[in-house]
Amino acid sequence: MRDFSYRRPGSLDEAQRLASEDGAMLLAGGQTLLRDMKLGLHLPASLVDIAGLIPRHIELREKAISIGAGLTHAEVAQSPVLHRHLPALAALVGHIGDPAVRHRGTLGGAVAANEPAGDYPAACLALDATMHTTKREIRSAEFFVGERQTSLEPGEIVTSVTFPLALRASYVKFLNPAARYAMVGVFAAVIRDGSPRVAVTGARVAGACRWHEAETALAASFVSERLSSIRLSTAGLAEDFFADADYRAHLAGVLARRAVALADRAGPGVLVLSHGSAITQS
Repeated sequence: MRDFSYRRPGSLDEAQRLASEDGAMLLAGGQTLLRDMKLGLHLPASLVDIAGLIPRHIELREKAISIGAGLTHAEVAQSPVLHRHLPALAALVGHIGDPAVRHRGTLGGAVAANEPAGDYPAACLALDATMHTTKREIRSAEFFVGERQTSLEPGEIVTSVTFPLALRASYVKFLNPAARYAMVGVFAAVIRDGSPRVAVTGARVAGACRWHEAETALAASFVSERLSSIRLSTAGLAEDFFADADYRAHLAGVLARRAVALADRAGPGVLVLSHGSAITQS
């Protein structure tokens, strides 16, 4: 890790100005950024600490839930509003990382990092979430643009995310046996207009994506049997010591069927698997 300067602005306006400088990066919870700096993936000239400047609300607003980007994962997971109106999202966030990560990492940091195996991006895409920044509003489909990349401009800061309420929602992920992040995760939902939405994380090098073929198959009926002959394309899928592209494609199909079936059951609708066994269901 090379030397850098630490900046602690007193307002969002000052933070935007400092973050616009060459080599500057924003620091919120630091759970992704500091790790990547240690690995040499980021070499910032300065860190602009925005902790305490970002909104920290969770509010029900016109059939959608607005969540302040400054909230930690633990705070989001424990929200009574979210448990009542969008329990699958609360349960998903409750299984991000470990307790240490959940008590430091923030919603804004997670979506801005856009990690290839991130849980939040899959939920954002499946629920058609909107990112609110210091400059504009960005739909999820336009926000996540590539491997660890978003459409955020220099100095632009995520302030909140709006998640429309869903008629049904569930998330199933299979853990990488070493790192414990999602080797593959599938978020399945039926949004307010009755349309099925399926998003996959962990499978593609470029990050989370909508699975349009699965959505088309589910359009006639949101039942797992509709996905029996659907296979995720291996193009662009990640390969590593634990899983090649074919395995990830197969796993995506299995998890998608589990997610669709789970969405019809009572409860929050999140299942975490490891080597074929359920670690926890919530």
